[in-house]
Amino acid sequence: MTPPPCQRCGATENYYSAGLCARCHRFSPLTIDSCEDCYAWGATRTRKWLCQGCHAWRQRRPLGDCVACGRRVALDPNWGACRLCWRQADLVGTDDLAAAICHGHQLFFADLFRSRAGRATRPGPPGLRPGPTARFAATGAPPRKVLQWTIFDAMRTNTTTTPRPCTRCGQRPVKTAQSDFCYPCQPGGPGIAPPCLKCGSTSDYYTAGLCVRCHRFSPLTVDSCPDCHAWGTRRGNAWLCEGCRGWRRHHPDRADCVICARMSHVNANGLCRLCRKQALWLPSSTHADQAEHIWRWGHQLYFADMFTGLGVRAARAAAADQRRRQRPWPLPARCPIRHQQLVAFTLPRDLHAGNARGFPAPSDPGLAAYLDECVTEHAARHGWDSKVATRTRTGLHILLGLQDTPGAATNASDVATLSVIDGPVRPILDVLAAHGFLHDDRVPTIERWFTAKTTGLPDEMVTDLRWWFDVMRHGHTSPPRSIPRAARTIQAKLRWALPALQTWAVRGHEHLREITRDDVLAILPTSGTPRHTMLQGLRSIFRLLKAHKRVFVNPTARIPLGRGPGRIPLPTPVDDIREALCSEDTTRAAIAALVAFHALSSQQLRNLQLTDVHDGHLQAGDRTIPLAGPVRQRLGAYLDYRSARWPATANPHLFIHYRSANHTRPVQIEWLAHRLGLSTQALREDRILHEVHATRGDIRRLCDLFGLSVGGAERYTVVLDPPDLPTSDRHA
Repeated sequence: MTPPPCQRCGATENYYSAGLCARCHRFSPLTIDSCEDCYAWGATRTRKWLCQGCHAWRQRRPLGDCVACGRRVALDPNWGACRLCWRQADLVGTDDLAAAICHGHQLFFADLFRSRAGRATRPGPPGLRPGPTARFAATGAPPRKVLQWTIFDAMRTNTTTTPRPCTRCGQRPVKTAQSDFCYPCQPGGPGIAPPCLKCGSTSDYYTAGLCVRCHRFSPLTVDSCPDCHAWGTRRGNAWLCEGCRGWRRHHPDRADCVICARMSHVNANGLCRLCRKQALWLPSSTHADQAEHIWRWGHQLYFADMFTGLGVRAARAAAADQRRRQRPWPLPARCPIRHQQLVAFTLPRDLHAGNARGFPAPSDPGLAAYLDECVTEHAARHGWDSKVATRTRTGLHILLGLQDTPGAATNASDVATLSVIDGPVRPILDVLAAHGFLHDDRVPTIERWFTAKTTGLPDEMVTDLRWWFDVMRHGHTSPPRSIPRAARTIQAKLRWALPALQTWAVRGHEHLREITRDDVLAILPTSGTPRHTMLQGLRSIFRLLKAHKRVFVNPTARIPLGRGPGRIPLPTPVDDIREALCSEDTTRAAIAALVAFHALSSQQLRNLQLTDVHDGHLQAGDRTIPLAGPVRQRLGAYLDYRSARWPATANPHLFIHYRSANHTRPVQIEWLAHRLGLSTQALREDRILHEVHATRGDIRRLCDLFGLSVGGAERYTVVLDPPDLPTSDRHA
């Protein structure tokens, strides 16, 4: 089957998943590729597969067809050439574009034309630079010599050296390049070093008028940040940590801090970053309490970039905990309006156009502010990341701006349309449902599946099947009572019975009341699994319809069902098990250890909670399982990763992922198999088979160890070889 083209870029190759190719899907393994405009190798997804030069070229130039190569890319309006053709003419040293590309283009690596200072090399004004300009051609200037660009000069010697040591002490460098002595050793007595020419420091003089911190060849490689005194900064970042670099960009004003009185970059409250960080250590204190604590005990120092990565999540969790304690919970209730504005016709919303040109503002600003508060409350309770909360507020504002009835409940189908612009559908649904502003008009998947499967059957037969389907799905509270069944059970029963129902419909039967015992016996296969499953499906339908008096008799009664041929369990390859247990992915290793050592089922894995693991034991239902040593080791590594990755999540389940961490529901069974890399049932059967061979088929032990029934344990004991018989019995 040919995959469809990419929904974003239209590419017909390299299809990945969810209608996107490997270049457009955010989780594809493709991390580096060629630039879309100049084909330079080294572009990344963060710049939309553009190199630095083409990224800046696009920002200042319109799209059009290149006069040289004919591609539709960003063109310079002066001569109508793309950046690739312009670079080729610049490299050859001619103003004739056709002659420059007659032998093809000279490709290069991304960002090759960047200076050592880190700024992209930009050409001069038109007429003063080489290339295809009219003024350059008219002056008759000699063409440039053709040069071959190189990535690095391997044979060029480095002429820059470290300063010479003092000829007297041999330890400190000379004071200048023309001198042979340092200032303490200069003839005539020790001299006083001048202040640093760059920072003005009067201490730690090194050489050439610079101090140790400013000279590029000084032995100082690690020091403290001048703003927050955090240890671990380097010269490459001007001795500033990442936090202070961002603080200086967002707070360019310099003044005396109101607490520590240092001249530094301060925020709107007059606090420097060092004093502002004390709020993380004193989350429940006021501004006056923080100032008194700093004056009395000083500042809490830390290492540089300590609040990046996992430290950022810990800081955000502390800030969320502070907001949770300060905010009055719960919020005052607000209900959606009851009336609804009907529309003459409904047109599909073009969310891509709104994403490009902007969406209308919410018609009810009060409701928008209320839902923003609801998002803040929900995010604080469930430990959401600030990015998830921000995207949820944005999605709610889009929905409120597109409402036909301002103030009414939002349809779940309208929320689902946000997926085309990568909107957070599940968080928005959770917030709206928690505060009563969600109208769930979605059709369940099993309802659509039932309608599709029963299409083509007679109406009377579909009516009876619909009755059976509703009772199986929702149960029946009055006699004859029944409990709801799982969706998979309903699908399996109907799937087994569908061949018989379709055959009867072809033969002219309009109603299930017309089916007799002979019709059932005639349609059943002779033997094997098909006969067993078809009779099970038909018996489920007719038995329920007979109990509710929808049919007169049950034609499947007293037809022997027998025992279906079971599947013999087989062992799993040892290499696959070893690979899963030794995986660097802590989640995969923990899942594999629980299944390979203790044979937990998929349902037990997804329902495990954090409180079920304690004192080296696992509580799985009514069973208490002593955990093996390798399992405890892998579970400990996973719990460390879980607490570091989602420190404030409210999900009580043991196994979570980046989506389930935002709510309290368990993960899907399909996610467990996908993360494990093989079937959990196959790995569970392998562990049970190992125990069968170790105990020679002790059914009692199998039931106690794995919680199996006697019939379930007998399924595994059939793999044992029969015991050897005496010779006399063999001849007999």
